[in-house]
Amino acid sequence: MKSEFVRELAGHRILSSTKIQKLVDDLVAAVAEEERALGQVREPLASALDHGKQVFDEAGRSRGRPLNYQFIGTGAGFGPYVEVEDGSVKMDLINGIGVHIFGHAHPRLRAAAIRGALSDVVMQGNLEPNHEYVKLSKMLVDLAGRRSRLKYCWFSTCGTMANENALKMARQKHSPAKHVIAMKNAFAGRSTMMAEVTDNPAYKEGLPSYGEVHRISWYDARDPRSAENSLREFKELAAKFPQGIATFVFEPMLGEGGYRVAPREFFLPILNFCREQKIAVWADEVQTFMRTGELFAFETLGLGEYIDLCTVAKTLQTGATLYTEEYNPKPGLVAGTFSGSSASLAAGMESLEMITQGGFLGAEGRIAKIHQGFVGMLNRLNETTCKGQLQEAGGMGLMIAVTPLDGSKDKVNKLLQVLYKNGLIAFSCGRDPYRLRFLVPAVMSEKDIEVAGSIIEKSMHEMMNANS
Repeated sequence: MKSEFVRELAGHRILSSTKIQKLVDDLVAAVAEEERALGQVREPLASALDHGKQVFDEAGRSRGRPLNYQFIGTGAGFGPYVEVEDGSVKMDLINGIGVHIFGHAHPRLRAAAIRGALSDVVMQGNLEPNHEYVKLSKMLVDLAGRRSRLKYCWFSTCGTMANENALKMARQKHSPAKHVIAMKNAFAGRSTMMAEVTDNPAYKEGLPSYGEVHRISWYDARDPRSAENSLREFKELAAKFPQGIATFVFEPMLGEGGYRVAPREFFLPILNFCREQKIAVWADEVQTFMRTGELFAFETLGLGEYIDLCTVAKTLQTGATLYTEEYNPKPGLVAGTFSGSSASLAAGMESLEMITQGGFLGAEGRIAKIHQGFVGMLNRLNETTCKGQLQEAGGMGLMIAVTPLDGSKDKVNKLLQVLYKNGLIAFSCGRDPYRLRFLVPAVMSEKDIEVAGSIIEKSMHEMMNANS
């Protein structure tokens, strides 16, 4: 009887009774009711300060350097709010650098994770997957295939490994070509090769350079010849390597590079040249997936017909490489023990269903409205009480950034700590200028945006007064 109960609850069999599902729903609802009080910013509690400091310090000792923020979550939260071990409650607008698109403690994701966790294995693998693997694969390829030629999917545990697999597929198809063309200010991950693709010297200090990655300029809205110049740079690089370019990799919107947006017209000449030269077009959507107003940013930009390889992670709760028939690799090239935990694969399916069926996508969808509301709030602050000190607010969908103060690294980092003290978690992106970035959760309400605005306004005034 126990075995039958667990198998039904885990989803190995079609549920024969609503009672089983009700047990999961009741458990999630009971926890959520207790956490409802966490739906507002709260200062650290005096009774928890010593405990919090002990936990923060221990985390720093274990990894050999202190935490960037004095943050260790308790495991409790409510929507855009998260509880910290010092008793404080913060508004979380970085969301694990983009993992928690539906904020904290979403009841549907919790229920899905519980069902997945009751599977017979904690981690699923590419050799012996369970049914969650099959269902999530089919969902991804069906959704990707609506507006692109992408046909297949291979799972990995993170965006970096999804990117590694995409590069291997491109290089195998175009062997002996090995060179890669990427964008200036790109970010691709933390492995040795993805650090090479990443355009940030601080992320690869002491690492060797293999001379296989070359860069073209990102779109410059101030230059009417920006697309022409980047295409010229691309052609000049391609001419230097008679064995050919294996792939062109680009983020549809720069992530760590500053949340900079380029129009469709910027990409088209480059992508058409790639098609002519038989260069693989690889869209790195590890950050943009689910966030830009459509499921894929290449859909938002109308570029699906050009995409040969696409990598996703973060919001999916696991990593995946999507690829066309032409880039289906030979057996042995991609494998790997892990494809993701059973809980994460189940939560990934639930996230896809929620984002595609919950009214989030499209020009009138919830993501577009959150974007308009949040950017509008930043612009109002800039025009009024912040007196021109919040410039260039923008981005795409739930990925929003603004240039505060003078855009220097020092002042942006200080502002981030002031924001954190006042109850809001954000992060930086870009260089020269450094920008304040927000990964706004899809559960953000108009009231939440007002709260965020009041904290940003208060923190900016503290910085402006200190500078004066």
